[in-house]
Amino acid sequence: MENNNESTEKENLNERVENIKNTVTEKATEFAADAKGKAETFAGKTLDAAEKLINDVFKKNKPEDAEFEEELVDPKDVEIDELKKELNELRDKYVRLFADFDNAKKRMAREKLEIIMTASKDVVKDLLPVLDDFERAMKAAESSTDENVKAGIQLIHSKLQSMLATKGLKPMESIGKEFDTEQHEAITEIPASSPEMEGKVVDELEKGYLLNDKIIRFAKVIVGKKTA
Repeated sequence: MENNNESTEKENLNERVENIKNTVTEKATEFAADAKGKAETFAGKTLDAAEKLINDVFKKNKPEDAEFEEELVDPKDVEIDELKKELNELRDKYVRLFADFDNAKKRMAREKLEIIMTASKDVVKDLLPVLDDFERAMKAAESSTDENVKAGIQLIHSKLQSMLATKGLKPMESIGKEFDTEQHEAITEIPASSPEMEGKVVDELEKGYLLNDKIIRFAKVIVGKKTA
């Protein structure tokens, strides 16, 4: 009898547990469905509000009666831009080539002038001893009584000097000038005849010359010595 009572109580307990389980499951399902519905409703309202806000902003900044159209790129515009770019590149190349050509032309002209001047320098320099001889001959002829000899020597000297002057030759004026190692070569020193001539060129043994304002021969000079 006791066993039957225990069995009945156990069954009743199991039944009650099962009922509670079912009730909880049903409530949970209902709660979940309700929560899902509320979430979807909230999300829908949020999306609607965001869309409305975007439309309002767009309408506010969009001129009335204006229609939004997708901006299309015209192939002709693309071709024009490419041609402009190519034109600019060709212009830059032309400018660089012209500058290179101009520099090369100037360099060739300068080198040509230097070659001509160098050649002239060698010829003129070789003629300087002849010019020196004519000057010595003129000094020697001063004591001569033959005027024809004097005139002949002066004429030849003058022609030679004029011809060399056209090539850029110019005699250096040294006597009475301050001694300058950039122009003069001191052969010796002698006591100066006056304080004003101390450290200056008092005599010239060999004349110095400039060719196109550049020294081609130093003047060989005698310098006045400073007195103690």
